[in-house]
Parts: sequence; C-alpha cells; structure tokens
Amino acid sequence: MLVEDVMTAPVVGVKPSASIEEAAALMLAHRISGLPVVEGDGTLVGMVTEGDFLRRTELGTEHKRSRWLEFFVSPGKVADDYVNSHGRKVEEVMSTDVVTVRRDAPLEEVVETMGRRHIKRLPVVENGKLVGIVARSDLLRTLARKLPAGGAVATDDDRIRAAIMAELGRQS
Repeated sequence: MLVEDVMTAPVVGVKPSASIEEAAALMLAHRISGLPVVEGDGTLVGMVTEGDFLRRTELGTEHKRSRWLEFFVSPGKVADDYVNSHGRKVEEVMSTDVVTVRRDAPLEEVVETMGRRHIKRLPVVENGKLVGIVARSDLLRTLARKLPAGGAVATDDDRIRAAIMAELGRQS
C-alpha cells in the first residue's frame, strides 16, 4: 500500500504570516493537532503543532531556568526559547526542519520514519508543493477498514494455518 492510498487531501494549512491564534483556531475547528505551513503558491515551509504552543507565556509554561543554568545554555537557545514563548506569528514558532514523504512511498517507510523520528504526521510533497498529509489517524482509519468484520479471529490451529497460508499467498 502506498501513501497516496491513505493520505488526506486536500490539506488544511496555514500561511507563515498567520497569527498563532488563527492557527490554534484552525486546529480546534478541524480537530487536528498540526498544520503544514505553506506559502501562497503551495510550497511547504514548515509545520506548526500543538507542541509548539505548549511553552507559552500566556499559559505560564515558558522555559524557566535558574540563573546559573542559563550560564551553560547558549545565547541562541535562550533567544529561540523566548521567541517561541512570546511569538505572535506562525513563522516565529513553526518547525522548519520538516520531514516529508512522496505520494508513491510505501506505508512501511512512513511507519518507520514516524517511529524513528517520533513524529505524528508527514506532509506529502511533490515538486516542493504540498499535495497531502499522512497522519497516524490515517493509518488507524486504514487499519480499521482492513480488519475482519465483527472481530472474527481464527482460534483453532487449522484456521490459523489457513489464515497464514492465505496471507503468504497474497504477498508472493
């Protein structure tokens, strides 16, 4: 099975210049936990997720370090933390090192990448343009369609053997 068989398209996205309030409202309205950040021409430039909104001044959850610990943290890291906790635009809080996938990639590659990189969604890109997204929920939805109706599971040895042989026959 390929990415294009399970991906969600069209994709709900947000422009880099959008406010974090707009991005949060989009996520809530569509019941999603992350948004691709796209330019007007469809070029993917980043991702913004619920995780990007966790360390916020408004929530009182920004990084707080003791004075002596700040001595060991690079000035760049302190500046990045400040921008993430105080930023007003998506482009100030989004991740720019986005892992993407091709629409013709096998699902095995998607699952491997998600597990190895600890990510929940992969934008699907073609020629630099966003064409879809595959999330864990897409994989779960596909699994639910593939499961036998009524939870029927082989319980005796002969039926288990027959099920294994049938599955092996499909893979060859």
